[in-house]
Amino acid sequence: MRPVAWSSSYLFRWPLGISTVTSNCTDVVWPTPAGRGSPEVRICPGGVIARTPRGPGKTPPRWRRRIWQALVAVCLALVVVAGAVLVAINVGSDADPDTVAAVPSDAEAVPDAVLPDLDEPAPVLAALTGPAPDPAAVAAVLAPLLAAPALGTGLSAEVVDAATGQVLLDVDAAAPGTPASTAKLLTGLAALTTLGPGATVPTTVVAGAVPGQVVLVGGGDPTLSTTAPSLSYPGAPTVAELAGQVQTALAGVPVTSVVVDDSLFVGPLTASGWGSEDAPSTYAAPVTATAVDGARRTPGQSPRSGQPGTDAGTALAAALGAPGATVTLGTAPAGAAVLGQVRSAPVEQLVEQALTASDNLLADTLARQVALATGAEASFTGAAQAVADAVSAAGFDTTGLSLSDGSGLSGEDLVPARLLVDVLEAGADGSVPGAATLLSGLPIAGYTGTLADRADADPATEPGAVRAKTGTLSTTSALAGTVVTLDGRLLVFAVLADGTPGNVIAAEAALDAVAGALASCGC
Repeated sequence: MRPVAWSSSYLFRWPLGISTVTSNCTDVVWPTPAGRGSPEVRICPGGVIARTPRGPGKTPPRWRRRIWQALVAVCLALVVVAGAVLVAINVGSDADPDTVAAVPSDAEAVPDAVLPDLDEPAPVLAALTGPAPDPAAVAAVLAPLLAAPALGTGLSAEVVDAATGQVLLDVDAAAPGTPASTAKLLTGLAALTTLGPGATVPTTVVAGAVPGQVVLVGGGDPTLSTTAPSLSYPGAPTVAELAGQVQTALAGVPVTSVVVDDSLFVGPLTASGWGSEDAPSTYAAPVTATAVDGARRTPGQSPRSGQPGTDAGTALAAALGAPGATVTLGTAPAGAAVLGQVRSAPVEQLVEQALTASDNLLADTLARQVALATGAEASFTGAAQAVADAVSAAGFDTTGLSLSDGSGLSGEDLVPARLLVDVLEAGADGSVPGAATLLSGLPIAGYTGTLADRADADPATEPGAVRAKTGTLSTTSALAGTVVTLDGRLLVFAVLADGTPGNVIAAEAALDAVAGALASCGC
């Protein structure tokens, strides 16, 4: 799949804070962390954003910082003046507080603010019209970096120009490699195309077999939160909200027992290819249909529980004011009355969260939802096949694809680098509905998710130039995402490194060097 057009609206959602819906093109200089400069971007109708390439005659970064400081000073002055006017209006007033007060006709006018001149902006479609990369130049830049010993003995990679679909680098890109967590891109695509971006996942409570008993029926949403708001999943439903509905339905009947129905998911709780230490751990948990806080033992922290279902039942009992109620695993009575139900955030948001944080449990439960939606068994085996089938149904060549889970935690997973690039291209060019969410969920080098502490992957001064999904196992490291070069060209890339020596930090640094070279490339 080689696109001939692409959308860049996802490129600067965060950390820049730019709205992707604007009425007129606006040229803005944005602040960045110390040492990362202050890039210029142009915001245009439909969310088209162009990065201003650096070149002769451009204002040096130090002066851009001074310009920003001047802008801040002007804004603060305007805020102070506006505040003074509002105070003058309201002092001594008996007006209705719910009614907006009118400004007196003789109010002193505020002088027009004079903003400093900004650099001449780049063309609106600079990201499309920048110089096309030269494959030979790209290969020359990357060859010594890809040969780094830290990248092991089994490397595959591909780099593609998103504007034209031209392959700029191909190193065994069609050969299956261990994807680690970059496999989450495929699970995300499957969820978006099969379930739909707006789909939600329910968690339900029904009446039990005896008075005072309630049954928590897991629908496969691990984001259900014991705090409001959730410390790990913004927009997640809460146990308190669910308990409130149940209490209303029970009309004062005390709860004496909670049954947790996890029967929606079947088969082993861990996948083939997982290590015995993988679940529970700080990064994974047994995959069950019911969980709270992503199976975390403590909300907002990393260690996961080995009994997610029981923990969810205990949390519900506490929220119902019955902390002493017995909590057991079981099944709901047929036709039981529904006492309450909450639903997850939309699938598109769940996919973004799974990608940004590389959340294994969330990815594996999304894969189960794909299986359920397609009539497959909601097990690791059924979900993995359902994801592969969904990727194929979306129009991708899945030759060489073999999955054992939906998270990439299994060392048995195999994915060609080319497939990852093809999927990312679909997110960039809009050829697959909903796939753009994959790009908006990518971690940003030096800023978010699993790339937050890897600023070396983006040595350019402009923030947001490198966005990529990470992948890390004991002897495998991977990176797949997008890069905006200094010339304003969007590139899509994937690098899978198998057989790494076991030094994860060194392997990550070597991959970051590859991404950084692309970001800095004047190729």
